[in-house]
Amino acid sequence: MRSSFKPLALAGLLALCSAAQAGDKVWISLGDAALAQLQKVTAVTPGASATPTAALAGASASTAGRRAESIHLVQVDEAALLQLSAAVHQELKRCGGFMFHASQAEGLASLQRHAGTAKLAAVAALTRPSYVIDQQAVVTPLLNQMQASNIGQTITDLSAYVNRYYQTAGGVNSSDWLKQRWTTLAAGRADITVEQFTHASWKQKSVIATIKGTDNASEVVVLGAHLDSINQAGTTEATRAPGADDDASGVASITEVLRTMVAGGYKPRRTIKFMAYAAEEVGLRGSQEIATSYANAGVNVVGVMQLDMTNYKGSVNDIYIYTDYTDSAQNTFVTNLIQTYLPTLKVGTDKCGYGCSDHASWTAKGYYASLPFEAAFNQDNPYIHTANDTFANSGNQADHSLKFARLALAYAVELGSDGAGGGGVPDKTETFTGSLTLNQTRSFGPFKAGVGSFKASTTGTGDIDLYARRTTVPTTTTYDCKSDGATSAESCSINLTANGDVYVLLKGYKAGSYSLTVTYRPQ
Repeated sequence: MRSSFKPLALAGLLALCSAAQAGDKVWISLGDAALAQLQKVTAVTPGASATPTAALAGASASTAGRRAESIHLVQVDEAALLQLSAAVHQELKRCGGFMFHASQAEGLASLQRHAGTAKLAAVAALTRPSYVIDQQAVVTPLLNQMQASNIGQTITDLSAYVNRYYQTAGGVNSSDWLKQRWTTLAAGRADITVEQFTHASWKQKSVIATIKGTDNASEVVVLGAHLDSINQAGTTEATRAPGADDDASGVASITEVLRTMVAGGYKPRRTIKFMAYAAEEVGLRGSQEIATSYANAGVNVVGVMQLDMTNYKGSVNDIYIYTDYTDSAQNTFVTNLIQTYLPTLKVGTDKCGYGCSDHASWTAKGYYASLPFEAAFNQDNPYIHTANDTFANSGNQADHSLKFARLALAYAVELGSDGAGGGGVPDKTETFTGSLTLNQTRSFGPFKAGVGSFKASTTGTGDIDLYARRTTVPTTTTYDCKSDGATSAESCSINLTANGDVYVLLKGYKAGSYSLTVTYRPQ
């Protein structure tokens, strides 16, 4: 079917009166490069205009990395979207490139926000995190538990569906499977819920797993990836579109983060949400509906990380931070996380253009978002959007994805462990002095310790032994850590993955005096 489009000038927003046509006409926004491809695939007549609707000049602090391009609102036959997606992939060597809008009014509102003439109420209430990296005692042990084989198995399971297209049975069934998978991983944790987000206009549901924050639950951290897949030749019930890299790899990466957090007993202070979006490949539809619902409700999302394709190493560097349509301050934080927790990895930067993945949905609503990606622009997986996007064509291994899973876990824990107001809670230090006779014991606590490292140390005279334990008072035979050298200079620590009580016991192996110091993050 031949399609037509109508660019709308921002200067004439108030004068607009044309309504969306009935049938298969839809509204999309797209940048200059994607508009040029749309003009080709829709056979626009020579006299048609392409007036920019909004220029992204003078980017704000939250979008300082945007490329200087114009954004256009266009009405087009829905059937042309598949052609547009294929053209963007083939000619521009990237994904996406456009955002779907449910109505002309919604599209215009989006353009106004991009142009800086409108601002969501939710933005003013957002918490800017401190971006202090101080959770090494929690993060490092969890990173060591993560396994590429687990990620590979999830990729295999998801890519076994004929396709995961947003309107097919495979799309529906893969959503149901993931909901069950995440529910199984969360078994026994009353603070974790798993639900599906229903979208009225298509069949596939998004999946959301939530770890409720212990004492700062109103502030939210989001880890996202997209669940759907597509074959650029046209996707029907029987069309093979395994989408192993695009984006089973991203879903598998955040699934391993969830598994590791549960296995390690980690309980965040802020709420952490894992989101597998429906309908990304047809205009970021699932993530847009979710981001819009959160913005309308005034949800204080303090950070979003999108993992879209993580398992094909097509470039010299390991992780590329995409700087356009993302938040520059959070991007710096993400880079610092890599340097702190994954120091052997090489980091690069690049840009991917307007609407290239679901982070753009959150950025459009004023939230802080980042996109760490598998390769440089134009060097990503060449098999995506075809029947050949298989696990085998990523080497039947998930070593590259593991890097991104570890980064996502570090990101979620560092932000998730912050206290109210985003500035974190400073460690508390308490000191006790006294003396002990031969074989005399003395207990201290409970210390109401939060997630992090609990440290106890002694100095003094004689020979003092030190014991510490979670939940109950330790004994000389039952403890979580001990230090019993030949002097009074002792030290031990406990890694706390959840808030709880900690007790300390001192014993006079030889009579002497002591000075006991305990340091911990309060609940």
